[in-house]
Amino acid sequence: MTERYGTVLKRGRADRNKLLFRSLAVFDRRMSSVYEKPSQELIESVRKEKSEKVDTSDAVLEEARSQAAGEELQSTRGFAVDQPANDEEEEEDDDELALAALDSLDAIEVFKYDQRADTKIHHAQIPVDNFRRLIMLLLVIAPLDSQESLSRHAEWLTPARIERLRQVADSILWSFAPEQNAGIFYHSFNKIIPASLPHMFDGLNPLFEHFLFSKNIDLSKRKRSSNPGALTSPTVPQMPDTPLEPLLPREGDILNLDTLCQLSFFIKGNKLFRRLRPLYLGGDAGFSLGSIEQKVFNWRAPSILLVSGSRLSSTPEGTRERSFADTLPPQRFPNGASGKSSNGKVTFGTYIDVPWKHTYKEAIGGSEMLLFQLSPLHEVFRASTLSRDYLTFTKTGVGIGCPPPRAKAVSGLSSHTALGSVSLMLDSSLEFGVFTHDSTGGGSFHPSQSRHSDWQDRFEIESLEIWGCGGDEEAERQRAAWAFEEREAEARRNIKMGKDVEADRALLEMAGLVGNHGASGGSMG
Repeated sequence: MTERYGTVLKRGRADRNKLLFRSLAVFDRRMSSVYEKPSQELIESVRKEKSEKVDTSDAVLEEARSQAAGEELQSTRGFAVDQPANDEEEEEDDDELALAALDSLDAIEVFKYDQRADTKIHHAQIPVDNFRRLIMLLLVIAPLDSQESLSRHAEWLTPARIERLRQVADSILWSFAPEQNAGIFYHSFNKIIPASLPHMFDGLNPLFEHFLFSKNIDLSKRKRSSNPGALTSPTVPQMPDTPLEPLLPREGDILNLDTLCQLSFFIKGNKLFRRLRPLYLGGDAGFSLGSIEQKVFNWRAPSILLVSGSRLSSTPEGTRERSFADTLPPQRFPNGASGKSSNGKVTFGTYIDVPWKHTYKEAIGGSEMLLFQLSPLHEVFRASTLSRDYLTFTKTGVGIGCPPPRAKAVSGLSSHTALGSVSLMLDSSLEFGVFTHDSTGGGSFHPSQSRHSDWQDRFEIESLEIWGCGGDEEAERQRAAWAFEEREAEARRNIKMGKDVEADRALLEMAGLVGNHGASGGSMG
């Protein structure tokens, strides 16, 4: 848990995730062949034979299971679940965890055992309720530092925040498709954790350091004693309880402490906690591309865009929705999954690893860009190298994963907005947005690792925010750039004409700023 496994586990984080799954999962013996559901014919036969002795249907079912396993029926010994069945598995459970640890240490060749230990992990599952509680705990401890007091985080656990934590946990939980199974299986756990939640368990590192190492003990210093053979207790330095900088300078309509912790599950916490600055908040600055340009373009560091809204109906309602629908390709995928949410709210975002600028001919962005969905399901789409149309900012809107718009309409080609296979597009008025997922891939972002289907969410934008990832140094650079632009604008406003107007006009004509510019040039011949 303290990340000291890197030197002993041969596959590093992958083996760590496997051991974590084994420690969280339970093996349901009802899934084995001994406890398979008996056929209806067998149940009926048992009911006829024992109708005089057995009154409850539960006892009939248990007795049928016993016959299906080839065990002798003894009604005087109670229910079948109390009968011994595969008791050796209880002893094997502890051995399996030890064998898994030996396998991670690359020492398994020393021992000879059958392959059942590897196959049984695929029949184990993490109960949904247990996993939800674990996710909520991991959200709470995500910003925890190894030298930070645990009581500070406990003070934030108000009833309102616990409810928000449960909503965020449900969004993450439903990315594992629990509606199809009673628990989380290793196949989905091993696929989704590395792709969409690679840093979810990072909060356990400082937590276990609190458990294992006291912050009040300095093991590097020991007091000298008159008796050389006697060792005194370590010194206990005084740790002042000074207030720390808040995790967020302020909360937005989308980004709050819980959403911030959710982001830290796939973006390193040292880029987020106490490192974000609000650059553009649509509720304060207004929804326009000009406001984004004014407030974001001078930020010379990575940034995060967050957008949320309500899904539009399949049939456009009103003039504005129809006008927006007319700009999109006529073929439309069905809406995406709703998870546990029933209000039609969706939240998307992107991590932009380069500064913003206008894109006239080609897109900007790098291989570290991320496109993600936060609700109603949690999903992260990583950058692909098949196409590099990561981010476009033009007069037609903001596109993530969309090819740059053509400067002029080409005869014979569609005039609709070009959408990438996995993309997010915001229109020029920042009124509507559309997220598209084509499972065939081939675009600037990889398709989903868990949902192998096509969907498209068209939504009306309700909140839009852009946060800068950086500290005081980046903020000071932005303030200096703003000050320079303000001085230049003020200088242009204060230009005054001299007393000799004719001389000033002649000077401007020679500079080509005023006068008759339509005359053709003279001949050189």
